[in-house]
Amino acid sequence: MSRIVVIGGSGHIGTYLIPGLVERGHDVVNVSRGQARSYQHHAAWDRVEQVVIDRTAEEKAGAFGSRIAELRPDIVVDLISFDLASTQALVEAVRGKVEHFLHCGTIWVYGHNASVPADESDPLNPFGDYGVNKAAIETWLLHETRRTGFPATVFRPGHIVGPGWAPINPLGHLNTDVFSRMTRGEEITLPNFGLEMLHHVHAEDVAQIVLLAIANRAASIGETFNAVSAKALNLRGYAEAMFRWFGFEPKIRYLPFDEWKAGQAPDEGHLAWEHIVRSSCMSIEKVRSRLGYRPHYTSLAAIQEAVSALIVAGHVQPPKGWM
Repeated sequence: MSRIVVIGGSGHIGTYLIPGLVERGHDVVNVSRGQARSYQHHAAWDRVEQVVIDRTAEEKAGAFGSRIAELRPDIVVDLISFDLASTQALVEAVRGKVEHFLHCGTIWVYGHNASVPADESDPLNPFGDYGVNKAAIETWLLHETRRTGFPATVFRPGHIVGPGWAPINPLGHLNTDVFSRMTRGEEITLPNFGLEMLHHVHAEDVAQIVLLAIANRAASIGETFNAVSAKALNLRGYAEAMFRWFGFEPKIRYLPFDEWKAGQAPDEGHLAWEHIVRSSCMSIEKVRSRLGYRPHYTSLAAIQEAVSALIVAGHVQPPKGWM
């Protein structure tokens, strides 16, 4: 088995990925700032080597890549690189020393899609710093694979969801009050006609793709893979399904976006715009056929699991009769 260094493994994806790696017999090192714990406890964490490194500080000192190389990884999974220079420095430090390098990208590299569901052969049209920077990273990594043989794989998660954090809601932002209003059967207002799309994915399914990519190295090196559920949800369908799950018929009205946004907190209105202007809907045919990916969760099931956890934690009002 391999020695695998996971950078940023204490978050959403790592909660499921690191136990999965340990259970498959790998020697696992989790590199983090030591300021967070996985969202769910698993006995496998007792067999993980924890290394505390402040990536930002070490990169400023020009030492982060060498710190990772000193851990002697066979495989590196980088879950928290958001800048091309950061990835380039790390790659140079481990070049010729690792057999596989997996980078966590994002579906936001697509930007606007001419047709949906978008697959990995479609052009990238990113906008905004996050999408543009992530597109630059994966474009460079894949070029390095073709040019020098550097063994890179990129996986592109959608809107990650799971127990322990709030999902992007049917309004396109993170305010959990919308779920409480639905548990009471109160009317909510959606932007436009509610037909823009969100493509959620359970963190466990993202971890599944990473595990499959590692197990199928030859089929994954030099490739990108969408990491989403089987189907996207539009805002209206999402809201209607949640109303009915809480035991109510949907009560929804619609407003043009600018009018709707005026009734939102500024940061929430902007976050909603960031999501719905992209209207994400991605294909998983490539990762299914090449790696054997079978998502365990639909978008809706992943969201409902997360909302159930929010109800238990007291962040969302329970519906009447909730057990």
